Amino acid sequence: MIKILLYIRSFVMTLLFPLTVVVLGPTAILCHFLFNNKKIDDFMMIAWGSTCCRMFGVHVEVEGLENIPTTKGCLFLFNHSSFFDVFALAGYIPGLRFGAKAELFKIPIFGKTMKAMGTLPIARNNREEVYKIYDEAKQRFSHGEMFALAPEGGRFFGPSLFPFKAGPFIFAMSAEAPLVPVVILGANECLPKGAFLFNKDKWTRKIYLKILKPIETKGFTPATRSELQKKVYSVMNPIWIHYYDQKNNI
Repeated sequence: MIKILLYIRSFVMTLLFPLTVVVLGPTAILCHFLFNNKKIDDFMMIAWGSTCCRMFGVHVEVEGLENIPTTKGCLFLFNHSSFFDVFALAGYIPGLRFGAKAELFKIPIFGKTMKAMGTLPIARNNREEVYKIYDEAKQRFSHGEMFALAPEGGRFFGPSLFPFKAGPFIFAMSAEAPLVPVVILGANECLPKGAFLFNKDKWTRKIYLKILKPIETKGFTPATRSELQKKVYSVMNPIWIHYYDQKNNI
């Protein structure tokens, strides 16, 4: 009986999920063009992310908020195993802006909303275009903006993190913006890659956001960029391995 109720809840809420975009999207766009106020934009992002989590019984616990730089912008690097990563980050870390696949900008309402909110369009198969977008966005760090990118380059779930791509590091290095690693635990259980129904087998779940200490990029060069990648990977991967091993009783 409980399993049936869980499926019904998941099915109904999954069908209602597009309404979060249909309702909040135009509202966010309207507020952006009427007020052009970052705090209002931030509020709309938080409202969307937290609503997406709560409607599926997902609670988010954040650890390490004190590690977020307060005097300048920064680039959050997060492991990406589920769409719930974005919901959790948007809903519980104020002020974040994301990078998203360029194809998503073609989705009606959703694409317009992302553009209005300052999301970076990432053309994965066009490196020159990606670097052009990064170059145009560099000045936004000086205004205190914070971006979040997935250095794995896509959604992955396995015994260790997938090797990191160079792009996000080049982006941060060229702007001398600090990197803030974030390890996200529990999101895959809410919606594994390839799944359709959101959180279909538990009333409540928890996602943990572990914000680690910032890592400065100043002083790193294209020749030493791989060292920066290894440094960030070395602080994120052990946390993920420990979680994965515990989850799978290894």
